[in-house]
Amino acid sequence: MSYENSIAALSPAAAEFVKKKHQLFINGEWQDAAAGGTLDVIDPASGRVFTQVAAGEQADIARAVSAARRAFDEGEWAEMSPSSRGKLLWRLGDLLEQHADELAELEALDNGKPFNDARWGDVAFSYELLRYMAGWSTKITGQTIPLSSGAPFHAYTLRTPVGVCGQIVPWNFSLMMAVWKVAPALAAGCTIVLKPAEQTPLTALRLAELVQEAGFPVGVFNVVTGNGETAGAALAEHPDVDKVAFTGSTEVGKKILAAAGGNLKKVSLELGGKSPMIVYADADIEKATAAVASGIFYNMGQTCTAGTRLYLHNDVADRVLEGLVSYARDLKMGPGLDKSTQMGPLVSAEQKQRVCDYIASGLAEGATLLTGGGSWGEAGYFVEPTILDHTRNDMRVVQEEIFGPVLCVIRFSDAEEEDVVLQANQSIYGLAASIFTRDIGRAHRVAKRLKAGTIGINTHHVVDPALPFGGFKQSGWGREMGWEAIELYTELRSVGVAL
Repeated sequence: MSYENSIAALSPAAAEFVKKKHQLFINGEWQDAAAGGTLDVIDPASGRVFTQVAAGEQADIARAVSAARRAFDEGEWAEMSPSSRGKLLWRLGDLLEQHADELAELEALDNGKPFNDARWGDVAFSYELLRYMAGWSTKITGQTIPLSSGAPFHAYTLRTPVGVCGQIVPWNFSLMMAVWKVAPALAAGCTIVLKPAEQTPLTALRLAELVQEAGFPVGVFNVVTGNGETAGAALAEHPDVDKVAFTGSTEVGKKILAAAGGNLKKVSLELGGKSPMIVYADADIEKATAAVASGIFYNMGQTCTAGTRLYLHNDVADRVLEGLVSYARDLKMGPGLDKSTQMGPLVSAEQKQRVCDYIASGLAEGATLLTGGGSWGEAGYFVEPTILDHTRNDMRVVQEEIFGPVLCVIRFSDAEEEDVVLQANQSIYGLAASIFTRDIGRAHRVAKRLKAGTIGINTHHVVDPALPFGGFKQSGWGREMGWEAIELYTELRSVGVAL
């Protein structure tokens, strides 16, 4: 599908949105950036610019934070009941579902991911998460606490919203990552300044329109598009922001943390990963192969939980790799807007070069190429699904986050079963892991030893609105989703009443 055909394939609603002038959303109004700058938005399937958005900077962040502060301290939102907040969140979830196909088209165009993945993964998860968090709005409570001293006091705790939240989200799941942060913050009663990734800003702007349509008060939700070095940094360091939440690379996460130190604002970070998948000799080979393939090639490998390290028992290695190579070669590559596409492009020319450089590094260090290994097509940022066999734990491709469709295979024997868990833990990251075995005792023992925030047994990607998500080590701080996400956006106050 050519670029022209991709654009022509857009629904009338998506095409109309793309053609709009894309401004900043501050205090319930659409505004140009103060400096008047714009950023190009590129279709990664063709490498061509298809629209522009406002390039917000420090002055725009200041206006957005001021609007969010007024809404939190003084406005209708500050006095709104938890039940009313929940109804607004539910209404927003309904609006996302009503416009699901349009949002999926925008993600497929903006990010490059296959339409069906965007529609039934990103968008569907987003509206279900909004509904899940809507339920928490009325269940944020404190406790009555009998004092250990026996003193004549009535003591209790109050859980209250943390305040103005700066939320900085990545390009790989631009809408869904925004909702992961927006939903619990709104459920708790916070106000928001959202800074989407400069590569994929469109669904955040469409989300702002839907927030407005749902009836949220002015200033509660603001969106400033712009570069991370300008708008993102200004948001992280702004002294009137009470909390900053960031999803992205570990390198940038450390910069966010340093910027947030000025006023010691609360920080939550969901950062990089290098997730191990361990396939034992007794695994169900067909199911393990399918799960491993999805674990690495879903979303073109641009997933923080991507299972990039495959520890594979020698007894089943040939059969599993035969299945994985066949899967990789059969994937239909193409633009995300082509509904038959199974693997789209990477997000940018920079990301494509990064992934290709890692493949070259792995081969130079002695890995064996089983399939893939290069670019695909004449235009866009496509990289073939790639499998590197005979890799070692000391290789860059095994230790560093690639963020692309590259699987690194390390084989092990019965004698190395204990060592393989140690190898899996030899990483600066600890976001996810998975184990494939029919031995349930082994599965639980290994799950207890793996240093990762989310562990799958006979599956890899395990994500649900009710299940806390986050990492160990340099994969981040805090947990998103579940009750734990509400905790991120609230403060606890202790109250004592003399009787």
